[in-house]
Amino acid sequence: MFHEPAAPSGKEYAVEYKTRLGVWMFIFYSLLYIGFVAINLSSPELMSSIVFAGLNLATVYGFGLIIFALIQALIYSAMCGKQERLLKSSDQCEGKA
Repeated sequence: MFHEPAAPSGKEYAVEYKTRLGVWMFIFYSLLYIGFVAINLSSPELMSSIVFAGLNLATVYGFGLIIFALIQALIYSAMCGKQERLLKSSDQCEGKA
């Protein structure tokens, strides 16, 4: 069965920007996640300590990672959309000149 894109795609204006931003965000998130794993491996009893509203560090850190990932996704989308619009408008201005 032949599948087509749901919407026609046009020229990608900010591929390099999106790639660079995505890699840096991935590295930053990976460092936070490595911290989570390192605490679990080196000091598991620390993860059971209560840190916030009766919740242990493992729960707070885990939910923090999830919330941080969602915030990063929103930031990525906003920054890439802004860059895409900026480059598209400058490309259209150059094309009209």
